[in-house]
Amino acid sequence: MLLERLTKCAAPSGRESALCDILKAESEKFADEVYTDALGNLIVHKKGNGKKIMLAAHCDEIGVAVTFIDKNGYLRFSSVGGVYVKRLLNRRVVFENGVCGVIDTENDNKELKISKMFIDIGAENEKEAKELVSIGDMAVFDGAYIQQDDIVISKALDNRAGCYALIRTLQQAGDKNDLYFCFTVQEEVGLRGARTAAYEIEPDIALAVDVTDTGDVPGCDKMEVKLGGGAAIKVMDRSIICDAGIRSLLIELAKQSKIPYQLEVMCDGGTDAGVIHTTRSGVRTGGISIPTRYIHSPSEMASLKDIDACIDLLCKFCSYDF
Repeated sequence: MLLERLTKCAAPSGRESALCDILKAESEKFADEVYTDALGNLIVHKKGNGKKIMLAAHCDEIGVAVTFIDKNGYLRFSSVGGVYVKRLLNRRVVFENGVCGVIDTENDNKELKISKMFIDIGAENEKEAKELVSIGDMAVFDGAYIQQDDIVISKALDNRAGCYALIRTLQQAGDKNDLYFCFTVQEEVGLRGARTAAYEIEPDIALAVDVTDTGDVPGCDKMEVKLGGGAAIKVMDRSIICDAGIRSLLIELAKQSKIPYQLEVMCDGGTDAGVIHTTRSGVRTGGISIPTRYIHSPSEMASLKDIDACIDLLCKFCSYDF
């Protein structure tokens, strides 16, 4: 399954080329033009005569980077993106060359800080460790892909679920509008790829497709979004108040086609929409999100029904006569 292949591919921020190769291969036969810009964004253009629409899904994932190797062969590290320290202890990570390690802490769990943590790759000393990894090497969480009925559990559903939705939309979309499917890089470290892509494309309209938190697990912050509730149409988050007309259109299209949907107000975090809407003289921008539990962990959880609802809504949006 394509979604499984996408999640299994390691692509921390700034190191997305392996994933982009998969996305490029899946896109080429459905597109008029496929190219990579200077920052590494994969741009897939499906030509049409209507509005110029940019659909953005980031393809990077969070990770860690080696900062120091001590005499005993243990690796000190920094975070790449929004790594939650409380989710790190005893987690496995895997480097690009296949070397695996386990994260532990030097102070017996009393104070969980990255500065007190290390990665154990089983090396006996500094020399042996340096034969396996180097300063600056990046690793990502090691998490298996599991499907139970319509529920999937995996690392990197943020945002391989969004990338998958864009690929499926590309395969089904017609030529009513001029479509740019943008698989953006370095979102997790500051929305960097989306900023340059939007500046180059200069779209009339844009949608960011990403995951969003849910409010349906014990003790979580309350929000209306729930797993299995359908596509989450973004109202606002910390980085954007979505264009009211685009939001209303998405709701109308969902109702007309009986696509399950819910409204998303995310109080913490943001998406590529945050930089797209302020590009050049401004871009009318909205968002469609995929409800996901345990974001930024090795065990993110999403519903295939919700992903399918997002794809259906994207297809309707791309075919709309603006």
